[in-house]
Amino acid sequence: MRRIVTFNNVSADGYFSAADGGLQCAVPDDEIYKAAAERPGIDTMLFGRRTYEMFESFWPHALDDSAGPADPHDARRRSPAVRNQAIWINETVKVVFSRTRKEVTWKNSRLLHELNPEEIAAMKNQPGQDMIIFGSGSIVSQLTEHGLIDEYQFVVAPVLLGNGRSLISGVAKSLRLDLLEARPFASGNVMLRYAPRK
Repeated sequence: MRRIVTFNNVSADGYFSAADGGLQCAVPDDEIYKAAAERPGIDTMLFGRRTYEMFESFWPHALDDSAGPADPHDARRRSPAVRNQAIWINETVKVVFSRTRKEVTWKNSRLLHELNPEEIAAMKNQPGQDMIIFGSGSIVSQLTEHGLIDEYQFVVAPVLLGNGRSLISGVAKSLRLDLLEARPFASGNVMLRYAPRK
């Protein structure tokens, strides 16, 4: 069975974006980009509309600059790890959930107007590799509510935002998680991997 994995940067005080949607919660780190590129067996990304549009405005053009792609979290930085990530993101299947978009034109993209839990469960039973969600708090929240997420990956950054947006909200009951891995990086970032307790 295919799994659904979330991957998100979060601040040390628990926000995945600033109140205005900014990504100040991320501390750029080539080692994390390399670790992300080494993810085994992921062939599909799931998005809410806002996160999809953020990705769509950046990644399709990331390889156009002859100096190499800028880091999406710090435009002054350029790195081979970001280039590899750009190639992977552009080639991977992208599914966006949106009631307002009429179409999607980014390579390998597919539009679904509703998040139907039964349809997602059916996708998990189809042949293929795992699926990953970046950002997309509303999608993560809905899939959590229906017990459809198999692993939560958080990169906790050494940053305090003071306020912002929580990744998961509106879930009716608490969910106990089991720690799979805690991996510190020289940047001060810590990658945490959790699975829902069965």
